[in-house]
Amino acid sequence: MNKHLWILVTFLIVSYTSTAQEKKEKFLNELKQEVQKEKIPGCGIVVIKNGEIIISESIGVSDVAFSVPVDSTTVFSINSLSKIFAGTAIMQLVENEKINLSNPISDYLDDLPKKWQKITIRQLLSHTSGLPDIEDTKNGGLIGGKGEVCALEKVKNEHIRFKAGEKFDYIQTNYVLILKLIEKISGMTYLQFLQENQFNKIGIHKEILFGSSFEVVQNKSSTYSYYKKNRRTNTYEKGEKLFEISEDFHPIVWADAGAFTTTNALTKWIMALENEAFITKRSIKEMWTAVPLDSGQYGGFGGFLNGYGYGWPVILRENHSAVAPIGGGRASLIVYPQDKLTIILLTNLTGSSPQKMIEKIAYHYWE
Repeated sequence: MNKHLWILVTFLIVSYTSTAQEKKEKFLNELKQEVQKEKIPGCGIVVIKNGEIIISESIGVSDVAFSVPVDSTTVFSINSLSKIFAGTAIMQLVENEKINLSNPISDYLDDLPKKWQKITIRQLLSHTSGLPDIEDTKNGGLIGGKGEVCALEKVKNEHIRFKAGEKFDYIQTNYVLILKLIEKISGMTYLQFLQENQFNKIGIHKEILFGSSFEVVQNKSSTYSYYKKNRRTNTYEKGEKLFEISEDFHPIVWADAGAFTTTNALTKWIMALENEAFITKRSIKEMWTAVPLDSGQYGGFGGFLNGYGYGWPVILRENHSAVAPIGGGRASLIVYPQDKLTIILLTNLTGSSPQKMIEKIAYHYWE
C-alpha cells in the first residue's frame, strides 16, 4: 500500500470511529436525560447493530437503600416480556410438527369447557380468544384467592367475553393454556422445556430465572414505584415518594410473566434467536407478524404498539417497523428488523415505560 493510500485509509478509519463515538455519546446523553426525567433509580441498556453489540451500559442503582450500583450482572424483573420465550417455544413445536397453530386448543388439551374448545392456538398467542381472565386485576394474583387449581376451575365457569377473533384482549388465561400446551406436548415442565431447548443451548441456564420478586436471588434489583394504593378509593395514585414493591407469580402463569434476567443474558438470547439458534427465520417472521382480527383490523396496546404477534407486540408502520415486547411498565426490548437494530432497556421502576424512551432515541441508529 503506497503512502497516500495509507493516509486516506487511516483518515477514513479515524473519521468513522469519531462519528461512531459521537453518535454513542448523543444516544447515551439523551437516554440519561429520559432516565432523570422519569426518576428511574437504575437501568441497563444494550444496543445491537448489524449483529454487533455497540453499547452496553449500566446506569444508577439497583438498590436505593444501600446504593448498590447496576452492572451487567444485575437481575431485573421483566414481567410480561417473558412471553417471548413462550412464543419461541411454540414455534419450536410447530417446526417439529408437534402442533398446528390453526388447530383448536381442544385437539391437545382435555377437560376444557365446551365454549373454549374451538379457540385456536393462534388466537391464544395473539390475545384474540375472548376468554375470561384468570388474573385478579383488582387485588393481584389469581381469581378466587385460593391457588392455581381453584383459579382454573373458577375461570372455566366465567362467561366468554366475545367471539374468538373479534377483539384484542390482553389476559393471562391465554398463556396459561399456552404453558399447559407446551407441557402436554413436550412431556416436560415448562421450565425444563425452556432450559433444554433455549437457555442451555447458549449457556444462560442460570441467568434467566422464574419466580416471585420476594425470593432471594443474588444480584437481583429491587423493584420500585411512585404509585401507592389509596385505601379509601382503592385506586393507585402517583406521588413523589419511592416505594419498593413485591409481586407474586404463580408457576401456572410463567409463560405469561414471572421471568427475571440480566441485560447480558437477554442480549445473548435475542442474538441467538436472530441467528436461528432456536427457530428458522421463516418462523421468526411469522412470530413477529401481527395477527389480524376477523374485521381485517389489528389489535394492540394502543399508540405505536398497534399490532400483536405470537407473544410479541408489533409496531405497524411503513418505516422502521418493529416488534416491541414490554414487561411491567419497566422492561422493553425493541427489534427493528429493517434497520438491523435491537435495543434492550431494563429498568427497576414500574411505570417508567422504557419502550417510549427507546422510540425517542432509536433514530440515532436507524438506517
